[in-house]
Amino acid sequence: MNVTRGFTGRARPQGASGASGPVLPPGQYDARDDWPVLSAEVTPMLTAEEWTFRIDGLVTRPRTWDWAQAQELPGSVYEGAVHCVTGWSKFGMRFSGVPLDVFLAEVRPDPSATHAVAYSHTGYTANLPLADLTGGRAWIAFTQDGRPLAPEHGGPARLLVPHLYFWKSAKWIAGLQLLDHDQPGFWERNGYHARGNPWEEQRYSGD
Repeated sequence: MNVTRGFTGRARPQGASGASGPVLPPGQYDARDDWPVLSAEVTPMLTAEEWTFRIDGLVTRPRTWDWAQAQELPGSVYEGAVHCVTGWSKFGMRFSGVPLDVFLAEVRPDPSATHAVAYSHTGYTANLPLADLTGGRAWIAFTQDGRPLAPEHGGPARLLVPHLYFWKSAKWIAGLQLLDHDQPGFWERNGYHARGNPWEEQRYSGD
């Protein structure tokens, strides 16, 4: 199983003690042992047997995977940090799942596809440039630290796009619709940035 180490950006300035802290995007703090739970919706009690994942839109072969089919795909691991738009970052995270590239290879995106809308089993949506979901930059994650994802953290499966603010990593992921244009998701319609790059502090639409 391949392991992808965490993406890094600009180094954090040294503190008064002279010791360098973790590499943090601007405006973030280290949550350390905490993993805050923030959701726009009520947490669903979705079982693995009920879970499905579909990719459609501008693809040659739309497809839906159930849990067993997704588990048979070649997996990999992401090790690194995640960054929330509310200000916390958490280091030393280890997620395992299937790279989104594996799913996309099976549906064969149309050359005209430039963006995707990720949607959850709850109806939550988030928009992403297709370039942020390919090239080993995104996963469908099933476990964290070797344990099944807890429901409050998106289990049984969530989208993982760790180089963007964490609201883009849609919990309880149900699918992707590929488009030839950008289509704002839930938080983007409510004033958040269309892309959400933490290293450029793209929190809100005017940033």
